[in-house]
Amino acid sequence: MTTTGRYPLWEFLAPPSTFGQPSRTAIRAEGTRVLFADGKWRQCGTSGLWNVNLGYGNKRIADAVATSLVEASFLPLFRTAHQPAIDAARAVLDVAGPDHFGRVLFTTSGGTANDVTMKLARQYWALHGEPDRKIVVGLRGGFHGLTYGSHGLTGESLNHELYGVDRRLIRHVGHEDVSELVELMRVEGSRIAAVVVEPVLGSGAIPLSPGMLTTLDELRRQYGFLLVADEVATGFGRTGRYFASETWPSPPDVLIASKGLTNGTCAAAAVAVSHAVCEVFERADAVLTYGETQAAAPSTCAAILATIDEMERLEALKRSEAVSTYLDGLLAGLADHPLVTGDGGVGCFRALKLGVNGAPLPFPVVIKVISEVRLAGALLQPGPSCVQLIPAFVNEREDVDRLGAAIRTGLDRAAETLLA
Repeated sequence: MTTTGRYPLWEFLAPPSTFGQPSRTAIRAEGTRVLFADGKWRQCGTSGLWNVNLGYGNKRIADAVATSLVEASFLPLFRTAHQPAIDAARAVLDVAGPDHFGRVLFTTSGGTANDVTMKLARQYWALHGEPDRKIVVGLRGGFHGLTYGSHGLTGESLNHELYGVDRRLIRHVGHEDVSELVELMRVEGSRIAAVVVEPVLGSGAIPLSPGMLTTLDELRRQYGFLLVADEVATGFGRTGRYFASETWPSPPDVLIASKGLTNGTCAAAAVAVSHAVCEVFERADAVLTYGETQAAAPSTCAAILATIDEMERLEALKRSEAVSTYLDGLLAGLADHPLVTGDGGVGCFRALKLGVNGAPLPFPVVIKVISEVRLAGALLQPGPSCVQLIPAFVNEREDVDRLGAAIRTGLDRAAETLLA
């Protein structure tokens, strides 16, 4: 029993002064809405955290998880296997492309998936007889997680120095101009194990340009590095296809999925590895030194299988396209607001850009805008000088209309202060 009176929960990415606020404390979620401790339902424009693509409370997924907890409450993957994990891996390969991808490694989050991918890439080159190929390249502005390895790969400024995050074998280049990447390859190409990119940069909902994708493909052929698609956020229909990298000039060597993998019900990520990479490990019969106690637990595997089934039953990709069209109208309707400077993104992964008198809003002010929108009845995610709209695919037009109305009200309230 807590006797000190201190609030018991350490909330992520928030100062202690904001902990426990009723308007920020969720107590229930249904469909596309969330009920908070202040008694108000709010329209969700975040899909939880990019992950609840099929809405809150999907009964078929819940029933599948419940059944699995009775049939096999826990089975490990340390030096062994179990049938639910085999079935889930096969299902992921089926949607990722079994002609190209040959094996799936499971972890519990996008951050840990990026960690193991960096290990895999470095060991791949060691097995090739090139142990000095250890550099991993990411993009500035990219987000790959906050575990120690993924924190280093993340290209935002997030207190790397304070926490002593090791970035000696990490490089970052810009995503807008390919010349920096080309120059890095010219100088260090023989030491680069992998390049890891998000098809849409998660921090600002910025799609990679066709020019960047073409250059990445050309440089991969020239220098041989592994190309990794971090589809933690974009996977499972967020951009209108199962995976955004389906439109790339050629498939990535490694594909990471996480957020939509279980519709937010269980902690899970999947790392799909190409046949070519699998063969290198198989020839050497090499052990990859990685494991997690809870990775691919039977309940998680049941959630993965049920989520993929529900994606098909609900025609989620078609519904994603419909919601994307609704978002077009929402963004057009906000274009005249004095705090709005534009919009970006693709599919159901959008950003509303914010500024005052031509100057982009700093992040602390964006947080204040988010708070005003929350009080007006909607949930959004902050980004650099923007708010992000990441709605579930099961939203109807009236849901998106409610979302838009709350955003406008929140922007109006924020403008009263910012434009005074």
